[in-house]
This record gives sequence, C-alpha cells and structure tokens, in this order.
Amino acid sequence: MGFVIATVNMKGGVGKTTLTVNLATCLAKQHQKRVLVVDLDTQISATLSLIAPQDFAKARKARRTLNQLIDKAIRPNRHAKLTIQDVIRSYVCSVKGLDLLPGDIDLYDEYLVSEMLHQEASREETPNFNQVWNRFERLLIKSILEPVIDNYDFIILDCAPGYNLLTRSGIVASDFYLLPARPEPLSVVGIQLLERRIAKLKESHKSNMSLDLQLLGIVFILSGGLLGRYYKQVMNRVTEDFVPTQLFKNRIPMDVNVAKAVDSFMPAVIASPNSSGAKAFMRLTEEFVEKINAYQNEFKNGSSKMNLANLE
Repeated sequence: MGFVIATVNMKGGVGKTTLTVNLATCLAKQHQKRVLVVDLDTQISATLSLIAPQDFAKARKARRTLNQLIDKAIRPNRHAKLTIQDVIRSYVCSVKGLDLLPGDIDLYDEYLVSEMLHQEASREETPNFNQVWNRFERLLIKSILEPVIDNYDFIILDCAPGYNLLTRSGIVASDFYLLPARPEPLSVVGIQLLERRIAKLKESHKSNMSLDLQLLGIVFILSGGLLGRYYKQVMNRVTEDFVPTQLFKNRIPMDVNVAKAVDSFMPAVIASPNSSGAKAFMRLTEEFVEKINAYQNEFKNGSSKMNLANLE
C-alpha cells in the first residue's frame, strides 16, 4: 500500500504546487516510483503544471475530473458510471509512473454537502451533526483513493491554502504531510497556524480513529535573493519550534527557470533539468526518499508507531 502525503500550508504563495509536481516527477523519473498527483485546489495549479489547458478542457468536458468523484460521494444514489480509474490520466509529461487525478475549478457545492449531511443526521436515532460531518470529512478523500492506493508508491495531495473541507479531508487521509514555506516572516505564521489546525483535527477525530499523521518535513522554497535578509530571522524562529530532522536540509533557491516552467505546463525538472532549481529538487527528492526509507526500516524493526522527529 502506498503512502499518502499531503502538501499543505495555511498560507498561499509558498511554493506548494511547485513542490508537489517537481517532487512527484523526480520520484517517478529518477527513482522509478509509481506516483499519483491529486489536485485538491480549485486553482488547478497542479493540473496545469502537468497537462496543457486544452487537455484539461477536454477532460472537464468529458467529466473526467475530481469533481465527478466528489459528486459521486456526495450523491451516492446517482447513476454515475465513471470510476477513479476512468478519471486518472497516466503517463503525464511522458513520464512513466507519473499519473494525475485532475482537479476542477468547481469541486463541490457547499449547499449540497450541508443538505446531505443534515438529512443523514436527521435519520439517526440521536441526531449529531458534528459527528456526521466528522465522519464525512474522514472518509471523503480516503474513500475516493481507496480503489487505487495499492497501485502507487506515493499519492501526493496538492491541498488548497486555508482550511476547507477538501484540505481537512486530505490531511485526515494522509500518512504524512509536507510543509512548504518561504523564508519570510508571514510564512512562519502559516506554519504555526497549520500545526494548530492539525492538532485540533486530531482531537476532533480521536474518538473514531487514531490519526497518526506525521510531519515529514518543512521545505523552504525560493530562498535567497531579495528574501535573504529575512532568512536568518525566519530560520531562528523555525528551529526553536522544530527539531532538525523536521527540516529538510535541501532548500530550493530562487531560479527564474522554476517560474518559467509553468508556461510550458510541465515541472521545472523536465522543462529545465540542468537549472539550479531543478537540481535542487532532485537533491530534495533524494532526501525525501531517505526519510521514507528510514520510516520503513523503523517500522520493519518492530515499531508500529514511529516519530520521525526521533530519527537521526
């Protein structure tokens, strides 16, 4: 069974999608892993970083986006024939092992979700809307991914900034989360907010499940240049709150090629593989694999639960 990993930060503009698509591509291309990118953000940045707009338009017209799977979960009695296998696009960017579950600019109707959950709560002997909501939140993304989770080594969820339903459901469905950040003061606020939100999420679900979600690491994106004067200040604050093993040693530098890759609808590691940014992502992926291997080795050695912060 593959690992499900959420890429998430409460703050936008921190390189979340850039990290997701370049990491996923490196895992498939350089490490021969089977990787599925799931776009949970209505900005569809991850989708348009892996396929061209005209291909997305065709997928949307054919109803082959995440929207259809969410709608099926909200309205299970509908005669929806499409499965997750039908919606997934394989071999994206011509990379073997790299697949995409495309997002959509409209992922779900909040009114329909509330109406469905209220109806479900009213049918229970002791109506409890919070309990029904938590159950739906816990199972939404997990149930969508369940039919294909054994097909992949990694499923990486590109979560929306903020704390909406899909972000929460994605976090609950994950084994680990990656926390991209920029070396600027406001980015630290996003880190702190996320940690508080995850603690609260674990608390709200503890009666139904053991949410053994772990921080795989904080990744600093686009560090250097004009942001350099903030770097020491930010890093001092971050190192006070996290142990060294929770910070990725490899960081992604300022590189115009990373930004320009978006225009070609492919990750920088494919569009400009010899650029400093692409090479940094490759080194970061090596470190990512080392962290995962350390987890697996610890698990095989008899520890059913392991705190990555304790790894040396």
